[in-house]
Formats: sequence, C-alpha cells, structure tokens
Amino acid sequence: MNSSQNAPSTPTGADAAGHRSRNPFVAIGLFVRQVIAELRKVVVPTRRDLVVYTITVLAFVVAMILLIFGLDAAFSWLSRIAFSDPSAGL
Repeated sequence: MNSSQNAPSTPTGADAAGHRSRNPFVAIGLFVRQVIAELRKVVVPTRRDLVVYTITVLAFVVAMILLIFGLDAAFSWLSRIAFSDPSAGL
C-alpha cells in the first residue's frame, strides 16, 4: 500500500481546526486528492463475480414477477367471485 491509499477522508491540520483557506483552488485540490484516494479503494469485481451477481438479480426478478402474477391472479379471481352477479349465468 502506498501512502495515498491511507489518505484521510477528513481534512487535517489547519482545516480540521476550522481555519479554512479562502483560496478556492486549494479546496478544489483537496477535493480532487480525496476523490482519487477513494477511487483507489474501489475493488473491481471479477468476471465470475459479475456472472454470479447477474444470475442472482435475474432469479430475484423472475421470483418477484411470479409472486406479483400469482397475487394478481388470486385477487382477480376473488374479485370476480365477490362482485359477479350470480343470476347472470356467467
């Protein structure tokens, strides 16, 4: 690990005490350094991980579709029973 990976996400030194520089370029530089430090912490998933995540999400979506379809069919059937006219013959 190099020293930039251990960069703190909060201001240190004079900035931590509340004495902020009035120079906007200093603030922009600090922001860019913090963004780069955070981006170095990002872990890119492997191809296998992506395949597993994709299959998991698709399986969950299919399960939710089936659940909603089943509930819709059940409530439709119940509403037809509850609101149909028995003398109509249908």
